[in-house]
Amino acid sequence: MPGILHFPAFPEGVPTHPLIIIDYALLKAGDEREIDRLWQGATELGFWYLKNHGIDDEIDAMFDLGAQTLALPLDKKMPYHYQEDGSSFGYKSIGSCVIDEKGTRDTTESIDVSQDDVLAYPIKVHQAYPATIGAGIESIVRPFVAKSMDINFHLLGIMDGKLGLPKGTLASLCTPEEHSGSTLRLIRNPPATTPSAQTFVGAHTDFGALTILHNRLGGLQVLVPGQEDWQYVKPLEGHAICNIGDALNIFSGGIMRSNIHRVVPSPKEQAKLERLSLVFFTRPSFTVPMRALTEHSTTVAEAVAKAPAEKFDTGVTAGEWLARRMRSIRATQFKDSETLKAGFKGTEDIAL
Repeated sequence: MPGILHFPAFPEGVPTHPLIIIDYALLKAGDEREIDRLWQGATELGFWYLKNHGIDDEIDAMFDLGAQTLALPLDKKMPYHYQEDGSSFGYKSIGSCVIDEKGTRDTTESIDVSQDDVLAYPIKVHQAYPATIGAGIESIVRPFVAKSMDINFHLLGIMDGKLGLPKGTLASLCTPEEHSGSTLRLIRNPPATTPSAQTFVGAHTDFGALTILHNRLGGLQVLVPGQEDWQYVKPLEGHAICNIGDALNIFSGGIMRSNIHRVVPSPKEQAKLERLSLVFFTRPSFTVPMRALTEHSTTVAEAVAKAPAEKFDTGVTAGEWLARRMRSIRATQFKDSETLKAGFKGTEDIAL
């Protein structure tokens, strides 16, 4: 798969937000300055670049497999379509979700491969997948998932320390020994045929703990706190884009930020190309309560004491949180703007 330099360069003059660049090799070495910079990224915007992550070969192989899978004829993909139970596992066809309060159908095609299914293969835990996924699961999918898990679990360990949590606390809430919504997502967006081409993914916060995005073309935009205009996040070759999800925001009592973002067509010349992207989501085990870890950390308890109690004690499990948010954007479930907002709301108020 060609690297980002083989695509039209990200254009000049486009509003972008410069993320903090974190060196994963320094994090692994225990560099305190780099750990502090990671914490800055996790608590201020909730987004950062990650370089020297060591999985470039696995990323390239997954991009190739994703392109091959999403290029299959529709009749080879539809038998593996996701279920209407709030699960995201399986194939998602174009137009099966809504992106705004008007009920506008999306133009995104994707497939989610459950971490549980990858680790248990050949046993099916949640979902079957197209033949291309099965053919590559041992040589391509599992190595990518394993290394992505290693990265996110190392980051969670650093966050334990910063929050004053016992070692291994956050990892234990996302343990692979329990079923979860953790998933690998392969995404395809069409070229933008007009300058006003619609948003691919509407404004949202991520549903889980940690997200790692790999993309070669622009499209991701963030809404910086205190600002009204969306800004692109420029793809950098060899750099992943990481961000905090709702679960870490809630577990930390709001100390870590799950920031609003969206996906739109790539800017200018890049918009003429099909956009492929690759995401890995680490999410808590389905049975984990979505509430602040006040009993494990005085730092978290002090943060929660300054906020409305219900904000960080949702009364639901991570599985219920995920299912609610997934169901709310299904086109088959859409009723009106109010029900969409009520169902889709994450850890921040979102103007859809």
